[in-house]
Amino acid sequence: MNELLKNFEEFLLNNLPKSNSFHPYFEDALQDMLKAGGKRFRPMLLLSVVNAKNRLLLQNAYFVALAIEFLHTYSLIHDDLPSMDNADLRRGFTTLHKKYDEVTAILVGDALNTQSFNLIASSPLHNDIKIELIKLLSSDGGLDGMIIGQAIDCYFENQKLELPKLEFLHLHKTAKLIATSLVMGATIVELDDETKEKLYSFGLDIGLLFQIQDDIIDEVKSSEEAGKTTQNDENKNSFVNLLGLEEAKKSADNLSKKCLENLNSFDDELKKSLEELLLIYLNRHNS
Repeated sequence: MNELLKNFEEFLLNNLPKSNSFHPYFEDALQDMLKAGGKRFRPMLLLSVVNAKNRLLLQNAYFVALAIEFLHTYSLIHDDLPSMDNADLRRGFTTLHKKYDEVTAILVGDALNTQSFNLIASSPLHNDIKIELIKLLSSDGGLDGMIIGQAIDCYFENQKLELPKLEFLHLHKTAKLIATSLVMGATIVELDDETKEKLYSFGLDIGLLFQIQDDIIDEVKSSEEAGKTTQNDENKNSFVNLLGLEEAKKSADNLSKKCLENLNSFDDELKKSLEELLLIYLNRHNS
């Protein structure tokens, strides 16, 4: 698994987006947040499925995994903007609107968003599969997923949502992109619809778990420890704000157990690959 991550990281650094123009720093800004690191969890979910079921397609799948990382990174850049979270720190580095300016941060996010679909369209995969991958990412990474989740998050700031609406918010803002990363991997290796549905449901649970853990991190860790601006959620709809810290921790523990138990519903190859990845990231997220 570490070798897979190492290979993806190398692929990312060799395929950073470029902007050939006389702008003095736009290309640097375009690459900064990608080179800053990150957990690479979403692309690793996709690659873990491909690695488990058809390793011959791994090299081709790197382009799609990179597309997911581009889109995820764009969402973080926009999430940090003054009009949203107004954050100073991301992945241990100064946010783009602070380092450069707000216009640059907005346009870098726009560029990474659109370039993610260019990566899929240009990938060495069958056209039918590429169309399906674009549909999946544009839906759960867009209007039907992350975008409406973010819209609800921003609109209802300073208004406490009840638990079902809070879960709706974070299932859309965070969990759907995680779930669709798994299904995109399954699409590349042409798994059956039943397995895709199970992977999607599994991914939603993982996404919700990671959101609860992020809310806990925001409460208990400094910005330096977390590598991003923390203790910035006091007016937001977070699981800690609604449930309290201890109940949020209990919810995370219960969901973690559920995710590990649900691994048993997959065949041995998928189970082994996803279990290894999940344990690595759960431990890293909790450290």
